[in-house]
Amino acid sequence: MTFNNIPSLAKSAAAALALTFLTFAPTGVTAQELSESHLSAARSAIAATGATESFDSILLRASGTLKNSLSANNPDKAGKISDVVDQEALALASRRGQLEDEAARLFGNAFSEAELNEIEAFFNSPTGKKYLGSTPILARELSKSARVWANGITRDLGKNVIEKLGPVNQ
Repeated sequence: MTFNNIPSLAKSAAAALALTFLTFAPTGVTAQELSESHLSAARSAIAATGATESFDSILLRASGTLKNSLSANNPDKAGKISDVVDQEALALASRRGQLEDEAARLFGNAFSEAELNEIEAFFNSPTGKKYLGSTPILARELSKSARVWANGITRDLGKNVIEKLGPVNQ
């Protein structure tokens, strides 16, 4: 099952959530101890959350940046530069699997196999899919609310301090 229809911000939020768990909930399992079934569960959880899909554009962005940089200094060679960069990028694309392997090891070290299966089940459930789909809107709205709240807190803090201290030079 693919999650190409889920906004990338939701995938990023799922990745951030997973990375938070990676940071704060280690299981103590080392990479040497991970069974193939444990790594498979990690890969499935990663696929369900879309945790690494945002990394798909890394090579594309690097290629575009390199093309622009080299072509700006050598506009007469822009076509050749573009072709060579594309060829080299395609040659490096197979290395994307290394990042997926590392992600599987990281997830495997942070979660037990059973937990990874639970994560996969949740994110493949209707509620999990709704969570991934709703996260970008919720994050945007929460950010707006936090800004309004912070402005109010800042205003009230300053007002309350000035009331207690009296006029002060700022």
